[in-house]
Amino acid sequence: MDAVPFLIVYLVLNVIAFAMYVWDKHKAKNDQWRTKESTLLIAALVGPWGAVAGMKLARHKTLKLKFKLVYVFLVLHILILAYLVYSGTLAI
Repeated sequence: MDAVPFLIVYLVLNVIAFAMYVWDKHKAKNDQWRTKESTLLIAALVGPWGAVAGMKLARHKTLKLKFKLVYVFLVLHILILAYLVYSGTLAI
């Protein structure tokens, strides 16, 4: 598998997840309509690096127990990426 297209898509998904968390915090501060928690968690499932960065930067959802799943998703992604690189499936 060619790494460049994969990494571009992966980067875009993480940027989107980051933006979703930061945007939801902005809306929370302004007492506006909010993004569903399930939607944020799905974004974290496909883009955990961005979700963690958004949570940390915006200080958003960091105390909610269900959002500890974001860190589980991140570890899962690290393991999958390590496997893909180690197995030669994803040549970097």
